[in-house]
Amino acid sequence: MSFVHLHTHSEYSLLDGASRISDMVRLAAETGMPAIALTDHGVLYGAIELFVQAKAAGINPIIGQEAYVATRSRHQKEGRADRDPYHLILLVKDITGYRNLIQLASLAHLEGYYYKPRIDKALLAEHTEGLIALSSCLGGEVANRLLERDEAGAEQAAMEYQRMFGDDYFLEIQNHGMEEQLRVNEGLVRISRRTGIPLVATNDSHYTRRDDAEAHDILLCLQTGTVVSETNRMRFQNDEFYLKTPAEMAERFRDFPEAVANTVRIAERCHLQLETRPLLPRFEVPAGETADGYLRRLAERGLKDRYPEMTAAVRDRFEMEFGVIADMGYAPYFLIVSDFIDYARSHGVAVGPGRGSAAGSIVSYALGITTLDPLQHGLIFERFLNRERISMPDIDIDFDDRNRDRVIDYVGQRYGQDHVAQIITFGTMKARAVLRDVGRALAIPLRDVDHLAKLVPPQLNMTLDKAVAMVPELAQAEKDPLFERLLKNARKLEGLVRHASTHAAGIVITPEPLQRYVPLQASITRGDKNGQEKRAVMTQYEMNAVQKIGLLKMDFLGLRNLSIIEDTLKNLEQTRGLRLDLGQIRWDDAATFALLQAADTNGVFQLESPGLRRLLQDMRPTSFEDITAAIALFRPGPLEGGLVDQYMKCKHGEQEIVSGGLQPG
Repeated sequence: MSFVHLHTHSEYSLLDGASRISDMVRLAAETGMPAIALTDHGVLYGAIELFVQAKAAGINPIIGQEAYVATRSRHQKEGRADRDPYHLILLVKDITGYRNLIQLASLAHLEGYYYKPRIDKALLAEHTEGLIALSSCLGGEVANRLLERDEAGAEQAAMEYQRMFGDDYFLEIQNHGMEEQLRVNEGLVRISRRTGIPLVATNDSHYTRRDDAEAHDILLCLQTGTVVSETNRMRFQNDEFYLKTPAEMAERFRDFPEAVANTVRIAERCHLQLETRPLLPRFEVPAGETADGYLRRLAERGLKDRYPEMTAAVRDRFEMEFGVIADMGYAPYFLIVSDFIDYARSHGVAVGPGRGSAAGSIVSYALGITTLDPLQHGLIFERFLNRERISMPDIDIDFDDRNRDRVIDYVGQRYGQDHVAQIITFGTMKARAVLRDVGRALAIPLRDVDHLAKLVPPQLNMTLDKAVAMVPELAQAEKDPLFERLLKNARKLEGLVRHASTHAAGIVITPEPLQRYVPLQASITRGDKNGQEKRAVMTQYEMNAVQKIGLLKMDFLGLRNLSIIEDTLKNLEQTRGLRLDLGQIRWDDAATFALLQAADTNGVFQLESPGLRRLLQDMRPTSFEDITAAIALFRPGPLEGGLVDQYMKCKHGEQEIVSGGLQPG
């Protein structure tokens, strides 16, 4: 018999779910399930990840949520009565349902948050179109009333939900071998027979396979700050809360084959299609002009300022770039970026010269988005944009860290506060940290766990598997049963999401109000210019998910070094009467290179880490190109591959350069 999981929790049910979406999708595909749902607690963090991965695996993604329904109003926030909301599974059928679920998920956080993000029945009733509702687990209202031996109240609640959702409401039966669950199921069956509300079988999975149960139990200890050996703590009763196979579910519910079959019928009602085309905000251009025409006019004016003597090379490069930008429909993007950079400069906000692939664009240079001549430095436009790679342009912009928020506020005023939000990011359990977390939950002495954790090499992207392969003492430790248990569970939890926070730089700008495209929640408040905290919002989708659905993501980076430069310029003017123009500084100043060769670079952007300072001392830079090379070389690949040593020997004439075409100058 075919079956579809409709009640599942991933790692995005923070410190409660231990399943990776990739593992869930893989298991569903391997066991022949035609679809799989994701219903994390109160959030839609993993919705786009599920959608993309399930589509790639050839199965139907069902975006959903286990919503929290306030026992009274979502606006009431007092005491225990409002701390323990009911659970309700909501599943998306189509684009209307998707937008309704986004509204519900957003308002639960922005209006109803009280210990948990809560909706209420009044709000729910306004957003039922395109959604399927399941009565949920023992935390659902119907099950809750049955546990209280109030079957009449349970039936009344079920009928209320049926009036909201009609044929898209189902009574959810579960069987994890728990006595109270079996008693609730008996009541649900009776209510179903009396009301005609159909049953559906689910398994409330919180981990992927049965043998993940211990790792999941440890995860709960991390959530509650307890240890595994404590008796009076939050725990699941057994190891049945995993993604069971269709055969296991058919056997588990052999007396209710219709409830199993209903999972497939529900999945067949769900056929969401999401747009992925670029969704650029509207930029108001002067009357009678198009975005392409206005961009050309601004860029041509800037080009004349940048290149008083227009050469064929400049003109050809400009026309090539502009043709690509126009053909790909990205003129509004360049106008948007140019506009807020102009605002920043005209309001005393220091702006960086440009970084990343955008510095290879002569159009960006002409517009003042960047201040480095791409022709002079041999920079390639195709790394930034090309017709063969259809992706949104990505320009990282540096502002001084004291005034970055002023630019974000301007963007909000320009495009509407309900069109601009910060972006969420997720912290994950890294190799060393997860060893310490699991060791604490298992009550292993701190000194022993700390010793093991310190054996993990402090390299970028280090994993426990890599560490055990590299460090014999770690491999030896696995032979001890206690440490074997520690490492086994740490491996299962390694890389899982531990917490959510606000991305340091990411901003999303949408053509229509945000809640048409992305779910929102409150972000960490920012202080205004008077030191008063103010509320901000951020997306529930992380940066990659935001881009996958076609939205414009920009990085507004707050750079301390720009503030240092601004303070230095002011200090020079106040103390020495010297008004310094950074654009006129010589690039071959001998005194500056003497400081660089001595690695006297504290406070210099990208040149102040101990490793890079050592590299500068070895390199002894004599040109700007040497600085470029130093930054390019100071990356894991060149460092680990011995290329830095090879480069130094070639530069100092100690080793022959492989090809004459690579000779400097």
